[in-house]
Amino acid sequence: MSVEVVNLGCRLNLAEAERMRGLLAGADDLVVVNSCAVTAEAVRQTRQAIRRARRAHPAARLLVTGCAAEVERDTIGAMPEVDGLVPNAAKLDPRSWNVPPGPTPTAPLHSRGFVAVQNGCDHACTFCIIPQGRGPSRSLPVADVLRLVERDLSRGAGEIVLTGVDLTSWGHDLPDRPRLGTLAAAILAAFPQLARLRLSSVDGVEIDPLLLDLLAGELRIMPHLHLSLQHGHDLILKRMKRRHTRADAIRLVRHLRDRRSDLALGADLIAGFPTEDAAMHEANLAIIAELGIVHGHVFPYSPRPGTPAARMPQVAPAEVKQRAAALRAATAHQRDAWLLSLIGRPLRVLAERDGTGHTPCFARVALPAGTPPGAEVTIVPTRYEEGLLR
Repeated sequence: MSVEVVNLGCRLNLAEAERMRGLLAGADDLVVVNSCAVTAEAVRQTRQAIRRARRAHPAARLLVTGCAAEVERDTIGAMPEVDGLVPNAAKLDPRSWNVPPGPTPTAPLHSRGFVAVQNGCDHACTFCIIPQGRGPSRSLPVADVLRLVERDLSRGAGEIVLTGVDLTSWGHDLPDRPRLGTLAAAILAAFPQLARLRLSSVDGVEIDPLLLDLLAGELRIMPHLHLSLQHGHDLILKRMKRRHTRADAIRLVRHLRDRRSDLALGADLIAGFPTEDAAMHEANLAIIAELGIVHGHVFPYSPRPGTPAARMPQVAPAEVKQRAAALRAATAHQRDAWLLSLIGRPLRVLAERDGTGHTPCFARVALPAGTPPGAEVTIVPTRYEEGLLR
């Protein structure tokens, strides 16, 4: 073994992990755990990953970076398996690792190129620890983004995914304060050969008019929107210090679907937030069908020390677990019906390395044996089994 990067958490971590692999390619016997702290469960999984990595590589140097290494610095640093911590803000600086420079990677690890255009967050959601792990919001200038996109396209990426902690806040700290729509338009103009541009999670209230028009009418932007929704009841949204209402989310999705009927919607939803009663949970459950959420990311709420929500009246853990299961079941019902509706339709699928691929609306499809990774093929599914169109 020379270097192994163990990645946990969000798409931004995934994008950073790929860049770290390139930075560390010249290292010898090095394991890096790129950690997550979005929930208490994520921190527990980080500790498990560290222990597994040490058992698998007892003689390697084991370093930890990412959000858990930032917000749980004392406890992670004290683990006997850990040789050192690298600050989250410095993980992409070659000087932080003290290793020989490695060769430039010649091929992406994925058929999609994940480009981190923004980092950090300036908001203060009462449940969230991530600003402590990532710091204030920072935007990558347009020229730097274009260089990263060009790099991934030259390595054969068939799709570019823009990622960030608070992606739709991109640009607020740059000269003239451009908005995310400006960046998306610049990428599409600079790379006419780019057929697929996808956005990771977005905050609906931050979508600017140009981005809204692009999402609604630009076919090279994928018809897949993942909203940082969090809940379907206005009082809970207020207690979370979110900046949208239930009606705002409904209005946005209706506007986009009126102009782009094939739009597939994903959303983050938190189950069992403090003070959530049965009626509030029902409102959270109902918004799944009302918006047609088919890509659900459900978080059972767990208190994070240092956040305001941890001091609010808590819902019993068993009840949180039951409500999370109900949200997942409702999302699965919407997803199953949606995927069944795609049977018999010609679908463009970008092949991944595991024998599957994704359509523009992010439906997952099993591909015929021998389909090369990165190829875009047209598939007409005849059935839906085990979570995959086939």
